[in-house]
Amino acid sequence: MNSALFNLKDLPNRTSKPRNNGLTMVMDKGLSLREVENFLEIGSEYVDIVKLGFGTSFFTPNLKEKIKLYLNAGVPVYLGGTLFEAYIARNQFEDYINLLDKLELTHAEVSDGSLDMDHNVKCDYINKLSQRFTVFSEVGSKDAEKIIPPYEWIEQMETELAAGASKVIAEARESGTVGIFRGSGEVRSGLVAEIIRKIPQDNVLWEAPKKEQQVWFIQLYGTNVNLGNIAPNELLPLETLRYGLRGDSFHFFLNK
Repeated sequence: MNSALFNLKDLPNRTSKPRNNGLTMVMDKGLSLREVENFLEIGSEYVDIVKLGFGTSFFTPNLKEKIKLYLNAGVPVYLGGTLFEAYIARNQFEDYINLLDKLELTHAEVSDGSLDMDHNVKCDYINKLSQRFTVFSEVGSKDAEKIIPPYEWIEQMETELAAGASKVIAEARESGTVGIFRGSGEVRSGLVAEIIRKIPQDNVLWEAPKKEQQVWFIQLYGTNVNLGNIAPNELLPLETLRYGLRGDSFHFFLNK
């Protein structure tokens, strides 16, 4: 960061890496090795973790080399939850663990957004994986027609954290039109408020791929809210929102 060069006063108190809050999770949906190198040249200071979205890792050439680029830059990587579900649907949990080991990953996602799974079974997977990996568990359905009441979101988040999840991810997909958002992309503000009343904010990572969604969370919950499903080319624009250096958040952090 060029803070010394610009000498700009009264910026918000942004956490620094490695951090427990203010996380930014970027979704890589198929970057090449060269694109990863270019991304890390600009963004390694600002990205906390990268998700190789859904099943894209299955088709990624030079996958091990790509993961090494991220890890060598101090950026953990995990595979998309849909790939986890694909292994579970085929009764291949041990094969999934072997895959994580072969790729030398330290993080894993557990989700049930596409696969109907008993919640106790999901928590058992979280518990088993958490013995060896940092687990992010995703709550919410990818089905826009499936509306989960707030008390179920809260119960699932509480039990998944108790099972060993480091963070719970509030589902939105890369489109930002399901889960905690309506089909229009509007935040289900009542649902978010209910969750925040019961679940510590630092334990939740909100998927918020759209700028207006990021602005909403930053305005209400501050510069160090955890946000995910950020496109690589939106990483620095998000950081400007977090600092009030973009018109959408310009007045959020000015001293009155």
